[in-house]
Amino acid sequence: MKKLHYIIAFIAFGTLLSLQKSPTNDADKINWITIEEAVELQKEEPKKIIMDVYTNWCGPCKMLDKNTFQNADVVEYINEHYYAVKFNAEGNDEVTFNDKTFKNPNYDPAKANRRNSAHEFARYLQVRAYPTIVYFDEEANVIAPISGYMKPQQIELYLKLFNTDKYKEMDTQEKFNEYFKSFKPTFKE
Repeated sequence: MKKLHYIIAFIAFGTLLSLQKSPTNDADKINWITIEEAVELQKEEPKKIIMDVYTNWCGPCKMLDKNTFQNADVVEYINEHYYAVKFNAEGNDEVTFNDKTFKNPNYDPAKANRRNSAHEFARYLQVRAYPTIVYFDEEANVIAPISGYMKPQQIELYLKLFNTDKYKEMDTQEKFNEYFKSFKPTFKE
């Protein structure tokens, strides 16, 4: 009978622990901001921008959030070297970029979590698939949009390629292929 009490107490204690909300640590999360905030911050402290262009209905976008943007190595690298922007490519936010205002005039609130009209800003950035990660230089010029889901070690290649400016040396596909083959990832999966 005494063993049963210990087992019940152990289960109850475990249940209480699992119900407690773990403290959130901002160092464990990417510091997402708007594109307008990122451009303003660049004026004081130049850094590149990484923009996660997603939609609410996109499965691979959710996987990117869960598996890649929660990875400690990815979080640390992005927070240190980039301004990070999240942008809903089918949302209804008004965006001001390069002195132009972008909207989604055909946005349908009834389709907020389904396929909706593409935002003018997503079209401007030439985003054609989700997720797409758009990289900008320190003056908010687009470097490249990279489409598709990426695991931490896959995104690491691009994060370091653009952050170190090695992309400027790659005027041919062959040079990128050489970089790709020689790249040694350090992020944990």
